[in-house]
Amino acid sequence: MEKQKKAYLFAGIAVFFWSTVASAFKIALRHFDFLQLLFFASLTSIVILFFILLFQNKLNILITFSYKDYLRSAFLGFLNPFLFYVVLLKAYSILPAQVAQPLNMTWPIVLVFLSIPLLKQKITLKSIIALFISFIGVFFISSQGNISNFKLNNPFGIFLALGSTIIWSLFWIFNVKDKRDEVVKLFLNFIFAIPFIFIATSLFSKIIIPDFTSLLTAIYVGAFEMGITFVFWLKALKLSKSTDKISILIFLAPFFSLIPIHFIVGEEIYFTTIVGLIIIVLGIFIQQFR
Repeated sequence: MEKQKKAYLFAGIAVFFWSTVASAFKIALRHFDFLQLLFFASLTSIVILFFILLFQNKLNILITFSYKDYLRSAFLGFLNPFLFYVVLLKAYSILPAQVAQPLNMTWPIVLVFLSIPLLKQKITLKSIIALFISFIGVFFISSQGNISNFKLNNPFGIFLALGSTIIWSLFWIFNVKDKRDEVVKLFLNFIFAIPFIFIATSLFSKIIIPDFTSLLTAIYVGAFEMGITFVFWLKALKLSKSTDKISILIFLAPFFSLIPIHFIVGEEIYFTTIVGLIIIVLGIFIQQFR
């Protein structure tokens, strides 16, 4: 199989699993609170990423890092997975999946505006237009099907979902400056994050011994939101002749995700969700592509 076809295959696998994540979050949150889910999903990711590094013969890279490298990983691990998923999973626990997921998807627009002070980039008219368009989409989605008599049903949840975009954008900016191997960095992020997650769970929830069914839901989240899927996506980007050919496929995930959200989670899909999602994707598309 030629490289580009392999790239599409790996990207398709990643998009498929990311399309199930919103539903997986909601199902898993029926068995755990948001901190407990993050704890067990993170443990799963650590185990999976360890074996991926072992298979790729990259574990020896860990001993080549400096003290500053490990401090950087500790800081990045605090941002993601700890802080990012605490905020995101809390948002999912109080919002419908069809609302939380597309709101979180606005992070590329937020990233552009955070890049102005942090990366000294200049704002363009295109960015302003993209922001305006995307937040029209946010308005539609936040209405939850009641656009004519607009009222925020869960303002705190919407605040959290949008707040997670700021955390993820900060993580992306600091992470992109770090030129170490991406999978190794991700593994270290989880290693350094797990003490934060354990302390938060112990203080604000409790560590439990889950039953088999509950544990499976957390394992699925840890494997296919936080672990293996990311590796598939990196592989697709590496094999592709152009990242644009692959990156555009990620826009399919939120639309595909509405299928399991409706048929598995059982949510009635609002018309405003579909309209808002299309508008958000249009805004991101304007920002990302020429």
